[in-house]
Amino acid sequence: VIVPVHYAGVACEMDTIMALAKKHNLFVVEDAAQGVMSTYKGRALGTIGHIGCFSFHETKNYTAGGEGGATLINDKALIERAEIIREKGTNRSQFFRGQVDKYTWRDIGSSYLMSDLQAAYLWAQLEAADRINQQRLALWQNYYDALAPLAKAGRIELPSIPDGCVQNAHMFYIKLRDIDDRSALINFLKEAEIMAVFHYIPLHGCPAGERFGEFHGEDRYTTKES
Repeated sequence: VIVPVHYAGVACEMDTIMALAKKHNLFVVEDAAQGVMSTYKGRALGTIGHIGCFSFHETKNYTAGGEGGATLINDKALIERAEIIREKGTNRSQFFRGQVDKYTWRDIGSSYLMSDLQAAYLWAQLEAADRINQQRLALWQNYYDALAPLAKAGRIELPSIPDGCVQNAHMFYIKLRDIDDRSALINFLKEAEIMAVFHYIPLHGCPAGERFGEFHGEDRYTTKES
């Protein structure tokens, strides 16, 4: 399985990833948690791989008022099982559609259904998705323009949006020259009551990653970039 993460709502190089997956007969599960309204060469993120995962957590552009998400299945062979796993491991959805006379436990699963109240809260935002997206993009551009002189002076590095990608302004990040500059900036902003954080710590460097996982590669960039 290949899991491309569309960080900050900016697409990964999906043509290359899909070609690699096809060559080696691998599934592609897009982590489009931050990618609602973003596209790659005209295609919505989450619609390119075999499975696309979206988040409506309270930190996302469109929220269900807490926890929430959606899974998009692009492979018909996976749909029935995904529906059963979502519905506590039962075929309850088939029962409601009149496809079976009773529902029973068929597989592993959990309670992944969103409440009606959360769905309504989310739906109102999705109805205004274009307007919300444009407002976020305008704010993102304001940050970019205001910080451009610092980037030109070599003090920071601004986000880069590859050709063929349309982003959703999920977040605005900058890269500092080194960890000392980063710490100094975070402390300065904290004193001004402006929240700024760094993330994410690489999985292979976390306690759980070290305990349960195994890292393959040279780690030329991951730890340094984090």
